[in-house]
Amino acid sequence: MDLEKNTARDTARDVPVNGTVVVAAADPAPELPDVPRRIGGFTRSGVLSLLGAAASGLCTAILLFGELAPFSGALGFFVTAYLSFLGIYALLTGLDEDGQAVRDRVMTIVLWTAGGLMFLALTMVVGFTAWRGREALPHGNFFTQDMQAAGPLDPLTHGGIAHAMLGTLIMITIALAITVPLGLACAVYLNQIRGRFSRFVRTIVEAMTALPSIVAGLMVYAVWILGLGMQKSGLAAGFAISVMMLPIVIRASDVVLRLVPGTLTEASEALGAPRWRTVWHVVLPTARSGLATAVILGTARGIGETSPVLLTAGFTAALNADPTSGPMVSLPLAVFNFVKSPEPTMIARGFGSAAVLMALVLILFAIARVIGGRGPGHQNKRQAKRAARASRRDAQRFTEPHTPGPESFEPAPSEDAGTERPEGGAGNGATSPHPPAPDNEAGHGPSDGDSH
Repeated sequence: MDLEKNTARDTARDVPVNGTVVVAAADPAPELPDVPRRIGGFTRSGVLSLLGAAASGLCTAILLFGELAPFSGALGFFVTAYLSFLGIYALLTGLDEDGQAVRDRVMTIVLWTAGGLMFLALTMVVGFTAWRGREALPHGNFFTQDMQAAGPLDPLTHGGIAHAMLGTLIMITIALAITVPLGLACAVYLNQIRGRFSRFVRTIVEAMTALPSIVAGLMVYAVWILGLGMQKSGLAAGFAISVMMLPIVIRASDVVLRLVPGTLTEASEALGAPRWRTVWHVVLPTARSGLATAVILGTARGIGETSPVLLTAGFTAALNADPTSGPMVSLPLAVFNFVKSPEPTMIARGFGSAAVLMALVLILFAIARVIGGRGPGHQNKRQAKRAARASRRDAQRFTEPHTPGPESFEPAPSEDAGTERPEGGAGNGATSPHPPAPDNEAGHGPSDGDSH
C-alpha cells in the first residue's frame, strides 16, 4: 500500500483552486518512437570511408612498388592494394562504430569481393568462348551437318557438330535414366531407412565422389567391352558417365533430405501413414527443388567428361543415332579434337562446340528448375490456384449434411453364429432400434400368441 501511495504521489501534483487544494494528475511522459536499427544499406559516412580507403590503399601500393620497396608484379600490386584498403577501411570505420560493426563491414567487403571475382571469371569464360566461336555459330550447317564429308581445310560452310550434339544428348539421357532412380533411392535409404549398412554405403559414396573419371572409363571398358565382348557404343559411355554422376547425386540428395523438418514426417506417421507413403507424399515433394539441384550438379559433372567417352564410345565423324552399336562422339570430345588442330577453321569449330555445350547445360538447368519448382512454402500462381480449389472443395464437403443410410444401423455380423447378442441391442454399446421381446413365465422365449 505504501508503494501504491508513493506512486500516486509521484504521478500527481497539488493545484490550489480558490483556496481549495485539488489533486491533478501529472502529464504523462512522452513516448519515444521505435526507430529500427539500421543494419544495411549505404550511408554518407560509409561511402566516404569506402572511397577514402580505396584511394589510400591504391596510393600505398604505388608507393611500395614504385618508390619505397623493390616490389614488382601485377598480382602482388593488386594484393597489396587490397590488403591496405581493408586495413584503412577498418580504421576509418572504427572511428564511428564499435568493434562488432567494424568486423561486419569488413566481412561484407570481403564477401562482395569474392562474389565479384567469381562473376568476373564466369563472364570472362563465357564471353571468351562465345567470341572465339563467333565465326562458326552463325552458319546453319554448323548445327545440322556432321564432319564426315568435311576436312580440316574446308571452310565453315561445310560440316558441323550434329553428330556430337546427338551423341551428348543420348549419352546423358542414358546416364540420367540410371542415375536419378538409383541416386534418389540410395539417398532415401541413407536418410530415412538408416539400416545397418548405411554408414558403409555413405563411406563408399564419399570415396566415389573423388573417383577419377579415367578410372570409371577403365572399369566400364574392362567389364563391358573386354569382359562381355560388347563393342564400343554410346550405351557403354552412358554407363561410364553414370558412374561419375551417381555419387554426386547421392551426396547432394542426402544433404537436401536432411533439411526436411522432422515434424512433417512425425505428423504423417502420427496420422497412420506407412513409411513409404510418408517418403513419397511428404519428404520427396518437400525437397523437390533441392533434389532438382542435385540432379543438375550430377548432370554438369557427367556432361563434360571426355576420357570415359573416348575409352568406351570411341570417336567418329559420322552421325550415329543407335546407342547400342557403333562408335559415338560427344561435344567435349569434339571440342578436344577440334581445338588441337592447327587450322583456324577447326579451332573456330571447337570454340563454337564449347559455346553450344554451355547453352545445352543452361537449357537442362532451366528444365530442371521448372520441374523442381519453388521451395517449400513458396507457391507460384498455378499452385496457389490449385490449392485454393482444393480448399474450397474440402470446405464444401465438410459443410454438406451427412444423412446416414439404413446400413449404418445394421448390426455387424457376429464372429460366432451361436453366440447370443447382449440384451438391449447391438454390440459396441449401440442401442437396438427394436425393444427386446418380453419373456414368458418359463423364461424360454416369447409365447406362442406373440406376433411381430
